Amino acid sequence: MPGYLKLKTEDCKNCYKCIRHCPVKSIKFSDNQAHIIDDECILCGNCFVSCPQKAKEIRSDIEAASALLKSGAPVYVSVAPSFVANYAGASGGASLASLEAALKKLGFAGAEETVLGATLVKRQYDAMIEQEEQDVIISSCCPSVNLLIQKYYPGALPFIAPVLSPMQAHCLDIKRRFPGAKALFAGPCISKKAEAESYPGAADCVLTFAELSRWMEQKNISPITVADRDDEDKDFTLTRAFPTSGGILYSMEKKNPRYAYLVIEGIDNCKTAIEDLLKSQSAGGKGKCFIEMSACAGSCIGGPVMERHNSPVRDYLAVRSVTGKKDFKVKNLPPETLRKKFNVLEPRRIHFGEKAINDILQKIGKTRPEDELNCGTCGYNTCREKARAVLEGKASLTMCLPYLVGKAESFSDGIIKNTPNGIIVLNENLEVQQINGAACRLMNITAADILGDQVVRILDPAPFLEVCRREQNSYLKDVYLADYGKHADQTIIYDKSYHIIICIMRDITEEAKRRETKDDFSRNAMEITDRVIEKQMRTVQEIASLLGETTAETKIALSKLKESLLNDSL
Repeated sequence: MPGYLKLKTEDCKNCYKCIRHCPVKSIKFSDNQAHIIDDECILCGNCFVSCPQKAKEIRSDIEAASALLKSGAPVYVSVAPSFVANYAGASGGASLASLEAALKKLGFAGAEETVLGATLVKRQYDAMIEQEEQDVIISSCCPSVNLLIQKYYPGALPFIAPVLSPMQAHCLDIKRRFPGAKALFAGPCISKKAEAESYPGAADCVLTFAELSRWMEQKNISPITVADRDDEDKDFTLTRAFPTSGGILYSMEKKNPRYAYLVIEGIDNCKTAIEDLLKSQSAGGKGKCFIEMSACAGSCIGGPVMERHNSPVRDYLAVRSVTGKKDFKVKNLPPETLRKKFNVLEPRRIHFGEKAINDILQKIGKTRPEDELNCGTCGYNTCREKARAVLEGKASLTMCLPYLVGKAESFSDGIIKNTPNGIIVLNENLEVQQINGAACRLMNITAADILGDQVVRILDPAPFLEVCRREQNSYLKDVYLADYGKHADQTIIYDKSYHIIICIMRDITEEAKRRETKDDFSRNAMEITDRVIEKQMRTVQEIASLLGETTAETKIALSKLKESLLNDSL
């Protein structure tokens, strides 16, 4: 299946919200990005709608539609009846006439409501019920529901009515009435793109309302204008109810009282209903029912590409206000033309045993059943479901928030617990919020002695008040804790954003003692040195004095000897 939904990688923020909202978990998370698994996706659009960063985008087919217009063949637009809710305005919104006028400006040959095809489909449903062809009949109008059954509940394929969707029926009817024409569908649904390409021959191209609006904006065309013609007969518009909750049942004749008629909306509800049907059938259940199933709450007017969301009442009333009481005047197509076969599309899956799942659970600290919180933060409904996704390569261990928080807390607690530095955390009222073992040992107290009490009980509060007042941290101040006979390097940090004060103290008592001992030794050495120098100076002076006298006497003696020698020589 081509990439109808794509990810804008620069906008994906690790929130896992798309996984939480994906009813079939067809999203793989790798490289810190979410990736849609096409083979598993049912194109319900929940990930597109729920993404808070708007990181999902729908494949644009505007270029394909432009190419269709340039082909030379007349191109008609089949407009989903929910358009009256999508293009609502102050003047009542777009009519088919005003929308057709806008589309003709784009180059289309004309526009019709898809409800013409819905009329053909509804007649097939009526015939199936009248003839009791199937005990259980699930409407085939919603491609996402069809994909859900084809991919995940193939055992329920016999329950789907083997009938074309209104889009397909209408496009075939257009081509019957306008030989050589092409047909384009515009609506609020992503999965219609897949339906058109999976069953070629009916719709040649599909645009969402958002794409159509963007295209008209580019050409400065408004779909909300004064209508240039009225509906031919407003009374013959019964199947305009199709896009609303219960609209299919509303338009059907429901002649057979042997059938029950149900409306089920939302993929999760559809899954539950399908599972219930399969269990009932396997248990020999024989009840007859017709089920109108829609992937979207509120049916098509709640579609993922409706541009105006969160107005279920207004949108319902907008559609029902243009709904008549009789069928459209449309000629039947041959029954065999309207028949459709649904194939099994079940994606390949690897089944993992309990041991493999338990091994993954143990890696994220879930060694006991009570450790499996099933909080859903990772996007999966249960821890075991998430473990299975890890084994399938769709999820990573680090997607478990309790595991990450526990690991971070354990890591943080380990650091605080084992650091040799004393750490005390205060609130802005100078009340002790946390104290580690090193700080307790430094002050010979226990944590219970001080937690919740004022820091003044154990430390001078003045430095803390000064740091808060000046909003300027104090680093490595040498303080003497007189009450404890300890010296410490004290750092005080004020974190204004978290409204806490952190005090870090390094016990330097032994260093201070060694420093004092060294200072004492130095002083003693200097005193001894001074005394030695003084004594030596006296000795030198005495020696110098003695040396001076001896030298003089020697000089006199030598002079006399010299004189004697001179006299002898004469």
